[in-house]
This record gives sequence, structure tokens and C-alpha cells, in this order.
Amino acid sequence: MHTDSLMTAHTYGEAYRSCFDRTVRFLISRGAFADGAVEAAQAAWTRGWERLDQLRDENRLLTWINTIALNSYRSRLRKEKMAVPLQEGHCEFEIDFAPMYVQSVLRLCGRQDRSLLESLIQGVTAEEMAGEKGISKTAIRIRLMRARRALRQRVEKKRSFTTSAHLRTTAVPCRKLVRDLP
Repeated sequence: MHTDSLMTAHTYGEAYRSCFDRTVRFLISRGAFADGAVEAAQAAWTRGWERLDQLRDENRLLTWINTIALNSYRSRLRKEKMAVPLQEGHCEFEIDFAPMYVQSVLRLCGRQDRSLLESLIQGVTAEEMAGEKGISKTAIRIRLMRARRALRQRVEKKRSFTTSAHLRTTAVPCRKLVRDLP
């Protein structure tokens, strides 16, 4: 290394070849793992080349590079310690997709069937529906059974015709929802 002239690319390359291993050993002596030491040393020598104009004394190149490497390694360790891996189900809130599925399924119904099924979903009993419509409880149960059956067929038909991934994933929960209706 020359003290009176600016460092050239050739001189820096020679210093890199002869001192890179020393930088790695320096980092390992400071507690760095081998893989991290090699990575930090490589980054330090690259950064040193990019900022070579900041080097005041060419005789202190290795000390300067080792300082950059140590700071780089410590910075990476701090960042890794701050990073917390996401865990499955660690979310503070959950989205209830059931109402969206129900609405998409009910859109497939006729007006009267939709009205019956919406009443049922809202908790209205078959007896209350029968009193409201002025028909027997058995007649309401039969209408509900037919509405569910028709809806089930429409969901299956819709599912067989669609190629959209969204509708395919929606059809399965909707089919289950229709099947589970009382």
C-alpha cells in the first residue's frame, strides 16, 4: 500500500486478496458465526471500495475495513433480533365470511324461497312463519325443504358451470351452509 498516492483499483484488489481472510478471522474472534462473518466481510470490502475516497491513510485500510465489517455484522444482528416471525393464527381479529357466503347463496334463490330462508336464518321458527302466512306448520316445513333442495341444486349447477377459483372456493362452504339449514 502506498502512503503518498491515492489507492488504485489494482492496489485495492491486492489488499482484498491478501486481507479478506484476516477480516473474516477478525469477525469470528469477535463472536461472529462463520457464514455471517464471510457475508459481513464481503459487504465491508465492497462498501470500502465504494467509499475509498473517505480513506485518509492507506496504511490503515485493514483496520478501516474491519471496523466497517464489525459494524455491518452488529447491525445485521440487531435487525435479526428485532424481526419476529409471524405465527399462524396470531391475528388480533378474524373476518367472519359466513354472512358473505350466505348472501351469495341467497342470491341464487327465487324471491319467495329467499324470503323463507332469510326468516329461518334470522331465527324465526316454522310455527311463527306459518302464523304470519296463515298456513299450517307442516306446509311451511315442506316449503322450507323444497327451498333448500332447490337452492342446493342451483349451488351445484353454478359450481359445475363456473371456472372461477373464487366461486369454486365459495361454493363448498355455501353447499355446506345449505345442507346444514334446518
